[in-house]
Amino acid sequence: MDSFSSVQALVETRKNSGFLLLSAAMHVLHWDRRAWELCRNIATPETVAGALPVPIMDFAHEIVKMMGVRREPKDWEQFQVRRVIKNGQDAISLSGIGLPEPGRLDDSRVLIILEPIKQRQGFSLERAKEQFHFTGRETEVIEHLMKGWTNKEIATAIAISELTVKEHIKHIMVKTHTSTRTGVLMKILQG
Repeated sequence: MDSFSSVQALVETRKNSGFLLLSAAMHVLHWDRRAWELCRNIATPETVAGALPVPIMDFAHEIVKMMGVRREPKDWEQFQVRRVIKNGQDAISLSGIGLPEPGRLDDSRVLIILEPIKQRQGFSLERAKEQFHFTGRETEVIEHLMKGWTNKEIATAIAISELTVKEHIKHIMVKTHTSTRTGVLMKILQG
């Protein structure tokens, strides 16, 4: 099965999802109506009409950057990156798939699947803190995870080391019975 067929099969299994296909130069090659609606929901007043929201552009840039450092032929396989972004009451799971073109980064593509996360009514981080017995510092880390920040960005924001952030994330994963950052956020947001 070629890359396009596997991507098409993936998209068809996710009925409430939207998908967005970008070139490595960040040109929109295709987006379906659902992706457009989800992007509109997370856009800020500063977002230019018809442009992608900043969190989605940042996510796509991260994937292109990863494709740029993959130099060995065995590295030129499609790969997936996941993230949850939250804007007000909306939370969206992003699955980004790098579709590299060996030796020709400019011809590579990025597929982003956007999937709304159902949140329980009246979600609050305080309630999640009580439910999972998070410490104050773990709650701070989660607040920044919900923004899609890296460990380094979190460490800088709350004045701790990256190693300490990693330890907090490990403890959070244990408490939520998850194994990924995205899993943590989905568990917390869904209650």
